[in-house]
Amino acid sequence: MFIGVLQFELVVPGSRSLKDKRRVVKSVKDRLHREHMVSVAEVEALEHHRLAVMGLACVSNSTTHINSVLDRITEKLRSLRDARLGDVAREVLHGDHLPHAAETPGEAPEPLWTEDERRAEPQDPTA
Repeated sequence: MFIGVLQFELVVPGSRSLKDKRRVVKSVKDRLHREHMVSVAEVEALEHHRLAVMGLACVSNSTTHINSVLDRITEKLRSLRDARLGDVAREVLHGDHLPHAAETPGEAPEPLWTEDERRAEPQDPTA
């Protein structure tokens, strides 16, 4: 598993209020999520009415796919009409470097399914 992370600044020069900025931010977030199936959030400068610092993440089994998605998104951000792309930072993380549940301090996690549930035949939800 690989995780692509993109942090970027959007400068919204036409914004006169936080409401103006949030309209642009929401539009960008919704469009990126809809077109690229990524998670997007405003992560800094929440009270600045002309600057949005945003974070984006995508997960894949291929670094080639992640880099392609992040490249397309960066190009799309460069062509926005209502905002100008500022600083951009990106990183691709390898999932093998993430701690496993057994390595996490505290109690061992409970299994998601019981042994009987794992063996059971899938049921038709429409029945």
